[in-house]
Amino acid sequence: MTQARSVTFSGNRAVDPHAERGPEGPGATRCPDCTDGLGAPAPVPPDSWRGRIRANPGLHLAWRVGVFVVGLLFVLLGLALTVLPGPLTIPPVLVGLWVWSTEFDWARRFFAAFRRKAVAAWRHAKQHPVSSAAITVGGLAAAGAVFWAVGHFDLVDRATSALGLG
Repeated sequence: MTQARSVTFSGNRAVDPHAERGPEGPGATRCPDCTDGLGAPAPVPPDSWRGRIRANPGLHLAWRVGVFVVGLLFVLLGLALTVLPGPLTIPPVLVGLWVWSTEFDWARRFFAAFRRKAVAAWRHAKQHPVSSAAITVGGLAAAGAVFWAVGHFDLVDRATSALGLG
């Protein structure tokens, strides 16, 4: 009867504490400090569902890439919303950072700092509700006017023909 071995993960490599140490350490693939480029994974209990995902190296890498892509989509949405005034850009960026912070230590530290600033901005908006609402509504009206003007005056078609693209 064989006994089950406990295996932990360090970066992108499995480390068997019972394995013989080679010149680069146990479980090293290239060097002792190599990672998958996404940073050290956040700690999780080994018997949790995420611990079971980490037990399979291929699934673990796919999970980390998936978490990174989902977080990136939210952050990009927040950045796209920066053209609108008001606090509209904060929630998607916070969600993206939160998604990243569930898996990456660097994002957990960044998320904590960003969250403090977001809470301060929300507190300011709540202390000045009339001006915050006026700026947000005014900005949305201005954005609506720009979209209307672009469609009404065929500005995209005019720009492409002026540049010789259409």
